[in-house]
Parts: sequence; C-alpha cells; structure tokens
Amino acid sequence: MKNTGLSKFTRILLAVCGIALVISIFVPLWSIYLEAPQYPEGLSMFLWANKITGEYEIINGLNHYIGMKTIHPEDFWEFEVLPYALGFFALLCFLAAILNRKSWLYVTTVLFLVFGVAFMVDFWLWEYDYGHNLDPNAAIVVPGMSYQPPLIGFKQLLNFGAYSYPNIGGGIMFAVAGILAILAVIEYRKPTSERVLS
Repeated sequence: MKNTGLSKFTRILLAVCGIALVISIFVPLWSIYLEAPQYPEGLSMFLWANKITGEYEIINGLNHYIGMKTIHPEDFWEFEVLPYALGFFALLCFLAAILNRKSWLYVTTVLFLVFGVAFMVDFWLWEYDYGHNLDPNAAIVVPGMSYQPPLIGFKQLLNFGAYSYPNIGGGIMFAVAGILAILAVIEYRKPTSERVLS
C-alpha cells in the first residue's frame, strides 16, 4: 500500500513553520535604509504586515523635492491582506502536520511559493511606480533620472545610498519557503514502502 503519510521530522518542521509565520505578522518584514552626507545617522523605514514605521515622514519631505509620491500607510491595500494571508499559510502548515498527508504538504508548498513570488513582484511594481512616476513640476528635475529603490541590495540615487533588505519577518518568509520546498522534495523522493515515523 502506498505511503501517503509524513515523517515525524516533517510534521515537526511544519508546525515550526506555522509558528514562525504567526510571528512574522508581528515583526517588521522589510527594511529600507537611506544614507547621505547630510544624514550621517541615516534614515530608516520599516514595512510590517499591516503598517509602516520609521522615518518615512522625513523621507517624504526629501522626496517631495524630486517629485516622488509621498508614502501613506493607508494607500497600501496590501496591509489589509497580508496579516490574513500569513495567518492562512500558518494554518495550512498546522493542518498539513495534523492531517499527516503528503498532498497537504505539496499544496501548502506550491501555494506559499506562488504567494512569495507574487509578494516580491507586487513590491517591485510598487517600487517601480514610486521611483518612475514623478511630478514634472518638482523643484529638482534631472532629465532621464529615476529613483526606484533596489528590491534587495544597494543602489545609488543621486547623493543618497539606498539599501533594501528583508527584516525578521521577511527572513522568516524566505526560510519557510525554503523549508517547505526541501520537505516536499524529501517526502516525494521517500520510498513508498517506508513506514511513517511515529
């Protein structure tokens, strides 16, 4: 008879992934950090699942001169969705562990990977619009210049150096995606005659 159950190790890691995703709702997901000679201490902005914190109001004031849109938390529809999406995937991880079926692991893995890719694409599109859709009547206009922040890494924007990288929550999401993918491959390749560890 074909074995459709999961190993004890896989079920434990699924539960850990579920707990981690719950934690990601309450910690910053992403960080954007700006440095310039006039701001030696730097300016930081933190994106959470449901809000923005940090010095984004100061960043708004600076970006106004080059025609960039101001950042307002209420303009992000993602903040209405992300906490529930992360909670949903946490629930899927718990269900896959409890129901002890490979099919649930596979479905959870595929859906979370698709969600992760969509999350990154959506973030990149926001950055693109933020950096390219400029006010032509701004105080400072540099022909041909755009100010799209990097998705991950560093980019020089005039006299500002911009850094963008995952914070605790983003790191959790990347880790969960990697763990789920590895577990799915291990369970798929596991011999069908192997007994479920208990």
